[in-house]
Amino acid sequence: MNLDDKIEAVRRQFGPKLLILGHHYQKEEVIRHTDLRGDSYQLSEAAAQRTDCETIVFCGVHFMAETADILANRNANHGRWRHNVILPEKSAGCDMADMASIAQVEQCWNELAKTACVSDITPITYVNSTAELKAFCGRNGGIACTSSNATAVLRWALERKERILFFPDQHLGRNTACRLGIAEKNMAVWKAKLPQGGLSDREIKESKILLWEGHCYVHQRFTPEQIETIRKKFPKIRVIVHLECRKDVVDLADDAGSTKLILEKITDSPPGSQWAVGTEASMVNRLIAMFPDKMIRHLSTEPSFCDTMGRTSLENLAWSLECLAAGRPQNIVRVPDAIATDALVCLERMLAAKC
Repeated sequence: MNLDDKIEAVRRQFGPKLLILGHHYQKEEVIRHTDLRGDSYQLSEAAAQRTDCETIVFCGVHFMAETADILANRNANHGRWRHNVILPEKSAGCDMADMASIAQVEQCWNELAKTACVSDITPITYVNSTAELKAFCGRNGGIACTSSNATAVLRWALERKERILFFPDQHLGRNTACRLGIAEKNMAVWKAKLPQGGLSDREIKESKILLWEGHCYVHQRFTPEQIETIRKKFPKIRVIVHLECRKDVVDLADDAGSTKLILEKITDSPPGSQWAVGTEASMVNRLIAMFPDKMIRHLSTEPSFCDTMGRTSLENLAWSLECLAAGRPQNIVRVPDAIATDALVCLERMLAAKC
């Protein structure tokens, strides 16, 4: 029996008791076995809403499995520990999430308290972060966001307080704030390795948005020069990029947004449409295969893959399911209660903020 057959045999054995989630950036060989696929926001909602399964296998990265555990096992409507959340490859992490630790964020908060009034600041963590950072936001009146609902979340925060501390992705924070009409001169970048973030008292006091110095290396690779090059080659092409790209790339593109938006825009476009897509390469390859009647290109001549997403393979998905079927589930992700309680507050605020 080959790996595909082994996976499908376990899925048939468990039926609705097993839910396999897959992020858009997963390899095609893996994502074709998932029950639901989407971006972080869509999969977070799925984890929060499903009450009919006992095991969630998350083909994604560690922070996504943490989020699923918090939402699926702490929600009052679900019952205690109703689900096991399994990460097929436990080394699948996120370099961006690692750019902001709880110790660094707490130090930042303490330093801000000396210069500014933190009661006027809402901390916002991109969902690409550890459960500890979500718990920090939950304790301090903050919220999480995804690239799908970042605009709604920043608007929510600014309706309540004067200022925002946004981490760990500076580009998503900057691009979203600009969309809300906030000038870049009212933003400052906090550099965690420098005293007081490398900022003067005046810079801190005059900033409306404090951005953490973090980024996604996949989207950092896209440049304005790549957009100019592909437009010279294909004058009718439309360029669409992820909001994790640098602002100069987003400004030059025809459209920018989450993976969900990218998929919707290309799906809804007419046959013959031409697209250059600036996001993770596995998703772009899938779009190319899905829409043979449209011309879809990687924005970069060297496709940008997420190495950590790519660690989830057909082999370890099959292994994790076979272990489950044998009654010895492996790589269970379980967030400690002391962290999960506050993190749930943060995530429920995120889900309540409409896209």
